[in-house]
Amino acid sequence: MDPYTPHRWQPHEQPKFPGSPSTPHHPIHRRIQYGMVGVVVALTGGLSNALVTANLPYLQGSLGADAWEMAWLPAAYVMTNVSANLLLVKFRQQFGLRLYTEIFLVLYALIAFAHLFVSDLGSAIAVRAAHGFAGAALTTLGVYYMIQAFPAQHRLKALAFGWGLSQLALPLGRIFSTDLLQFGEWRGLYLFELGMAILALACVLVLKLPPGDRIKAFEKLDFVTFLLFASGTSCLAAVLSLGRYLWWTESAILGIALAASIPLLIAAAAIEHYRANPLVSTRWLASGTMLRLALSVLLIRIVLSEQSVGATGFMQAMGLNNDQMFTMLILILSGCIAGLVASALTLKPQVIPFHLLIAVSCIAIGAFMDARSNNLTRPMNLYFSQSLLAFGSTFFLAPAMLAGMDKVLAQPRNLISFIVLFGMTQNMGGLFGTAMLNTLQIWREKFHSSHLVENLTLMNPQVVARLKAAALPYAHQIGDPALLDSASMRALSAAATREATVLSYNDVFLVIGWLAIFTLAWILVDHYWQQHGRPAAQASAPASSSPSVSQDQA
Repeated sequence: MDPYTPHRWQPHEQPKFPGSPSTPHHPIHRRIQYGMVGVVVALTGGLSNALVTANLPYLQGSLGADAWEMAWLPAAYVMTNVSANLLLVKFRQQFGLRLYTEIFLVLYALIAFAHLFVSDLGSAIAVRAAHGFAGAALTTLGVYYMIQAFPAQHRLKALAFGWGLSQLALPLGRIFSTDLLQFGEWRGLYLFELGMAILALACVLVLKLPPGDRIKAFEKLDFVTFLLFASGTSCLAAVLSLGRYLWWTESAILGIALAASIPLLIAAAAIEHYRANPLVSTRWLASGTMLRLALSVLLIRIVLSEQSVGATGFMQAMGLNNDQMFTMLILILSGCIAGLVASALTLKPQVIPFHLLIAVSCIAIGAFMDARSNNLTRPMNLYFSQSLLAFGSTFFLAPAMLAGMDKVLAQPRNLISFIVLFGMTQNMGGLFGTAMLNTLQIWREKFHSSHLVENLTLMNPQVVARLKAAALPYAHQIGDPALLDSASMRALSAAATREATVLSYNDVFLVIGWLAIFTLAWILVDHYWQQHGRPAAQASAPASSSPSVSQDQA
């Protein structure tokens, strides 16, 4: 039989898209097995990047690299991850899901094994880039396994769990990665990653996904578009990752990379715009509905950077490490799990806008609570606010993804376009949010520092009193008055820098809070437009959102 001839599926088994698995009935014990494998695969894919991202300051010494050089590690992962689905979707469609599963999990395990032999920064960057490509396959694979774990009437819950599990990776990575670093420095992280990869590979080889339909999907121009798109997004990712280290206006290489990304992406879009059978439908992506959806998801993704940049960065600036934030990280993980479960239990197509509103509201409340921090703030003071932010981070993901799936079901050929759109808003939105907030923190720290230091004169009696108080701890150790004055000045300068840092992080929290308010208003306006402001012909179009949307995501 020709492998590209569609199977004759039963109605309940029909795959939604070529390359996605069929959905036969499974006994309860088999569904539990599929669910367990889905958890393992999704967490394996998420931890691949989370373990490195959470430990960049600690890996820096092991690899003997500067801070800006270490920024290449997460950047390299995003460079390949954001463009991988352009080819991976068609690979599944043409060569089948089982071959896709086995090839990319074996590749993932081999790359994890290669981590153990990394000896310098260049090889580490190359391995991270390869892992970004392979890791893109695992996220989708985890969703497929979760779909098999739920009966048809609960497939939306399967999607919520499948997409949300990867969001648990970062707090998980922060919780136990310190022990892995103590075990074997950076090789401890990679040994754990290798173990997870081998476990996931064993699971999917023992419990295979049901087969799906195959079609002849690849065209020669697909690879041209991929090369142009991947090159353009890679240049853009490099700029967003390195900008705050090399500084945006000081490094010529940043300008060159940014200038190169523009014609590369325009060329890729031009090729797709005039193709008879485009890989990415530019006209569909440029429609008002998709642009509004992209802006909503992008804004939410930016404000979610508060958790990784804001609170964690603030605690690290106050001299705390992951061990001292253990309880806060446990509560963040608990908040993520609570958001994931709440999203899965309450998710329906008609309540998607309200899910987004609740998620953004939680983020706004948490950010404004954190904006009251001072130099005595410690993790215990951030427990509730960070739990709210964690809840919002997982509560929003599945509704945001499903908000565009009804458009894909109406036009299945736009599946790759939607995946590219969502991947760009997630990956690039995360990089942009991190770059924006870190740049804002640096800028505001310099601003507050200048204002504090200009008032530190010996003409001010409060400054003189503070200097005398700062000199007391050193009085029994330093006999030279000049050296004692110098030590007290350094102590006062360090205190001023600390206060400027606290004020700068409070500014970051305030900006995130107001940005969340703006996002909340935008979602409300967009929902009103969808309900009341669209032309009558569009408003009367039959809605295709239903629980059956949940068969597939990619």
